[in-house]
Amino acid sequence: MPDRTIAPASPDSGATPFDSIRREDERGEYWSARELMPMYGYGADWRNFVRCIEQAKLGARNNGLDVEELFGDVTEKSGGRPRQSYRLTRHAAYLTAMEGDAAKPEIAAAKHYFASKTREAELADGKPMTEIEMARKYVAALEREQAISAELEVAKPKASKWDAYCNADGLIGMTELADILKTNVRTLTLWLVEIQFFRRQTSRFGGCRNMPRTTAQNAGYFCVKTEVNKGVAFPVAYATPRGVDVVVDAWERRVTEAAEADRVVGTGRSDKRLFSSSVQV
Repeated sequence: MPDRTIAPASPDSGATPFDSIRREDERGEYWSARELMPMYGYGADWRNFVRCIEQAKLGARNNGLDVEELFGDVTEKSGGRPRQSYRLTRHAAYLTAMEGDAAKPEIAAAKHYFASKTREAELADGKPMTEIEMARKYVAALEREQAISAELEVAKPKASKWDAYCNADGLIGMTELADILKTNVRTLTLWLVEIQFFRRQTSRFGGCRNMPRTTAQNAGYFCVKTEVNKGVAFPVAYATPRGVDVVVDAWERRVTEAAEADRVVGTGRSDKRLFSSSVQV
């Protein structure tokens, strides 16, 4: 079967722009990475979009998936000249969106589209399900919808008093968050572990690399990005502007309570009290 682009559906059919560029060959449906790039909010920035794809490939490989099947290397012609691209399956397109810039509304839309298509495929496979399996699928779908809704809320363009601390993705690193609180990163992340926002973890090299809990990420307070340095991939935690608001409020509340307690006992301020909080997500 020759490679072909599926004809776009009529305007009132509920089709999305992703449907209009869906392709099909003898191996099934797929999307061209070059055509997805602007729809993921990367315009003509192929270099940064490739980084998302490479990180998605790394994650797929680490999970035992067939990377060659999901992310096929292809050469496309543009204006008669060949150019590198990828043949992305539905799953590959979704994994790439998961590695994209979380601050881009286009990324949130892509996640929603490919997650929905995955659910449709699961329902169309025709296999009978037990009530327990149906319940599990429902819970999984609900959790995905809640996570995507939180990402859509975070991705909405908005003015923030933390803009000066945000990077190009609209996120705040742990160093910047520590600066806001006038403390250091180690003290900050240990305190975030104490209040159940972070989970204590150790890096592959034995160092301390505490990361946000899933509950804190789903609430839209933090996110984890996979970054690569000299061929080594590692997770990096970032706070959203909304997360900074919550953290700053909790920090100031603990400082105030510690100062009041010290005033009562007449012992002066004790930094140890900063780590006795029991704030929950």
